[in-house]
Amino acid sequence: MNTKSLYQEVILDHNRKPRNYGILDNASHHAVGHNPLCGDRLDIALNLSGEHINHIAFHGESCAICKASASMMTAAVKGKTRADAEILIQEFRDMALGKLNLDGHHHLGRLTVFAGVRDLPTRVKCAILPWHTLHAALNSVTTTSTEVTDDSMHAPVDSAS
Repeated sequence: MNTKSLYQEVILDHNRKPRNYGILDNASHHAVGHNPLCGDRLDIALNLSGEHINHIAFHGESCAICKASASMMTAAVKGKTRADAEILIQEFRDMALGKLNLDGHHHLGRLTVFAGVRDLPTRVKCAILPWHTLHAALNSVTTTSTEVTDDSMHAPVDSAS
């Protein structure tokens, strides 16, 4: 199976049956993210026990790429430490922007299925929004946007901004 059809299959699967979708009551950390370019809005909630992400959930209205990215993100960071999650956040962002050497060492595993999004500038922010929102939640920022330029997670995408 080629990477394009694998990408499509994964997106469709996670869009139809998103993992960790729903509301997490009594979350220790929470953020709402918005991508004004396409209207995606996600709510990410998690519970940290010490430095470990014990529970994580998301809900909201978003396109298939954003929902699949959120679904895979929650599965990838559940049980990880805050520091491990921050590494994944940065690597995912860099991969989506075409700045990560996928032949080199990284921690993304199956998340590399999103590598092709770098060739779709208008969709990069759709894929990054869940990660951007998780970063905000981990840093006690309650709302964020893909268009906030003074945020370290801001991803300037030439053709999409």
